[in-house]
This record gives sequence, structure tokens and C-alpha cells, in this order.
Amino acid sequence: MNNELIAKIKNESKYLFLIFVLLIFIFKGLFYNEPLMNILRILISYFLVFVLPGFCLMYYWNNRLEFLERLVVGIFLQTAIVGITSYYLGLLGLHIKYHGILLPVIVIGVAVVILNREEK
Repeated sequence: MNNELIAKIKNESKYLFLIFVLLIFIFKGLFYNEPLMNILRILISYFLVFVLPGFCLMYYWNNRLEFLERLVVGIFLQTAIVGITSYYLGLLGLHIKYHGILLPVIVIGVAVVILNREEK
């Protein structure tokens, strides 16, 4: 990957972290009776399964789409990918407890391969 793309990824990772912190405060306000660790666990799992892989997959269009557009489309895209692939992995016999670990790793790996092939 080129240095410009790496700098853009570092800059946008700060935005993702700020969104994560903002969501912590919003969820803590909405679910004030819930312990903070439960809220953190839910938000971290949501980010690791839906936000981060979808956002990485949308980096292919980093020149055409803005940050917020890539974030929103990436979340919806990853939701569709998780739903469809979980269904077929379940049909193949893979237990559902592995889907939350396996699917984000596969999608992030595919995104890295796509970004590396784009440069060549």
C-alpha cells in the first residue's frame, strides 16, 4: 500500500475511534441501568463484526466515496455478507459459534487482498 493510503487509514481510524467513544456515551445514557462492561462488550462485538470489516471492504472506493458514505454502506454491506455467508456456512455444518470470529477475518483478508491487487 502506498503512503498516502496509509496516512488516510490512520486519519480515518481516529474518526472511527471517536464514533466508538460517542456510541459508548449514547448507549450508557440510553441503558443507564446496564453495567459499563456490558455496553463495551456489545459495542466492541458490533464494531468487530459489522463496522470494521465493512469499512475495510469499502476502502476499494476510497477516492469516490467520503468517510461517512463508506462507513454507512460498509455496515450495510457487511450485514448482508454476514447474513448470507452465515446461512451457507451453517448449511455446510460449521457451528454458529465460529461465525463471529471467522467471517470478519475473512472479509478483512479479502479487503487487504483487493487493496494490494489494486496497486499492481
